[in-house]
Amino acid sequence: MPKISAHRNYSKVSNPPRRPYEKERLDQELKLCGKYGLKSKREIWRTQLILTKIRKAARELLTLDEKDPRRVFEGQALLKRMVRYGLLAEDEMTLDAILQLTTQKFLERRLQTKVFAQGLAKSIHHARILIAQRHIRVGKQMVTVPSFLVRSDSEKHVAFTHTSPFGQGRPGRVKRKKEASQATEEDAE
Repeated sequence: MPKISAHRNYSKVSNPPRRPYEKERLDQELKLCGKYGLKSKREIWRTQLILTKIRKAARELLTLDEKDPRRVFEGQALLKRMVRYGLLAEDEMTLDAILQLTTQKFLERRLQTKVFAQGLAKSIHHARILIAQRHIRVGKQMVTVPSFLVRSDSEKHVAFTHTSPFGQGRPGRVKRKKEASQATEEDAE
């Protein structure tokens, strides 16, 4: 009998739409998939679920009294987190501003989008491949997840890894083979 872990996470990460064949939504999702180079619509639904949970927390805090210690403490923490991820600007630190957030704002903060925007990749799809093939780092940490949300202070530290042939690493397999064949041709001459 296989051993099954006692601790399992049963919470869903994405929430599919209630009406699966709504034309406007399908068209909008397809545009987002193309613009941000997403693998599937589940990535959009996952982002929408994150946004839903954040907005729900903000709405719940807005129902409390302004002097309520829970609203003050949790509200500041939530706002600080949104500013840290670059979803809100420093001047719009209100709970009402959280309710104005969109899915596109979250998709703009993904590592895949940032790699393409900084010109490290030729296209948004190339950016996804570079991340998956371990060519990209954020700070000193290699990141292999295209949906990684880049914090605003880490944005300037997105670069190629030290081991990547695109960075300072040794050349790739094909380039090494070409150099070896050119070296043997020069030796033969």
